Amino acid sequence: MTDTTTTLSDAELTLELDRAHVFHSWSAQGALKPFSIAKALGSTVWDYDGTEYLDFSSQLVNMNIGHQHPAVIRAITEQAELLTMVAPANANLARGKAAQRILDRAGEPFNKVFFTNGGADANENAIRMARLTTGKDKVLSQYRSYHGNTGAAIVATGDWRRMPNEFARGHVHFFGPFAYRSEFWSDSVEQEGERALHHLERVILSEGQSTIAAILIEGVPGTAGVLVPPPGYLAGVRALCDKYDIRMIIDEVMSGFGRTGEWFAWQGFAAQEGDWTPDLITFAKGVNSGYVPAGGVIISESIANAFEDAVFPGGLTYSGHPLAMASIVGALDAMEAEGIVENAKTIGTDVLGPGLAALAAKHPMIGEVRGLGVFWALDLVDDGATRAPVSPAVIAALKTELLQRGLLPFSADNRIHVVPPCVITADEVARALAIYDEAFTAVETNAG
Repeated sequence: MTDTTTTLSDAELTLELDRAHVFHSWSAQGALKPFSIAKALGSTVWDYDGTEYLDFSSQLVNMNIGHQHPAVIRAITEQAELLTMVAPANANLARGKAAQRILDRAGEPFNKVFFTNGGADANENAIRMARLTTGKDKVLSQYRSYHGNTGAAIVATGDWRRMPNEFARGHVHFFGPFAYRSEFWSDSVEQEGERALHHLERVILSEGQSTIAAILIEGVPGTAGVLVPPPGYLAGVRALCDKYDIRMIIDEVMSGFGRTGEWFAWQGFAAQEGDWTPDLITFAKGVNSGYVPAGGVIISESIANAFEDAVFPGGLTYSGHPLAMASIVGALDAMEAEGIVENAKTIGTDVLGPGLAALAAKHPMIGEVRGLGVFWALDLVDDGATRAPVSPAVIAALKTELLQRGLLPFSADNRIHVVPPCVITADEVARALAIYDEAFTAVETNAG
């Protein structure tokens, strides 16, 4: 093969090599033209031409601490100079510190962390723990959900991506609450929560309570549309798990570590609904903003104790990798010291939430605004009365307009997700809101 890369610019070379050799996920390969990022800092990325963009995608909704945070880079660098790799059977100080930092934020009754390489294998191992400690097999999860792209995790996922991948056993889906597009003919958020819990209990009884090991549910379903649970819903799921001896697994891969303005999304709901906790918490990219691949399962004491004498039949070569562990310690310490989780909550309450509501009042295409912290979605409709979703062409046009104005968006189905880093400032949000406004105006004008 002849090397012609020396005649190309960095921008041209990036796309040349990508199109020639990189196989992209969830894509038909032939028509791809990916956006190229040359460098980044904080809430901003730059392309190879030097054009600046506000990153309101947080890449895959994980850049909680922002791009290139010096504390995380320093932690990785110092660990790399000391020790780059140990087998998971060996003890390492970085791993112990990372587990301690995570457990401090999870609170009681959690006392152990099983480290994985990402969110999918975190959910795989949480499911395994639930099955082993209950002696039961089935896993219930929502249709509107995403839990990862490995064997059980992708089948636990509710959306279309599971359908070509349904090879794992024992998975059953149910509808969670979504008042704006209710499956239950509800006429209020409260009624939606009540009817969704009734539906879930009927699924449990219809499947057989003696067959169900776990209910796997996101703290706030993210990829499915930032579906904030109604008041009391998660507490109701906890109550059903207690009633029928089912393990409750909360997937905080996307919603954890500041995204909703809490360390974990479930903690915000538990504070309002009473004193409840899940049995297992899964986490990944938010814990260190994805600087080094990492994930894990936060394990309650009762489940951890079940493996004091019995062998846990699972493990990963890179479990608790020192570079990943150091990045977790660096990220969580910096987030604590700099009040980054509190910033996400304040931005959501005082700036982003009101700003998006004002945007919806101006643009009829925005049927609903929903979210918490720096975790929001705009549900876009052709008709406000019927709530018919906009076409893919409208979403494509919006993405083009946003990019042209210097904002890197996140879209899914008929939605634009508004998900900046937790370090975003009020001034940056104001800039972004102006860009969204201009983009919606342009698309509406062209459509009219």
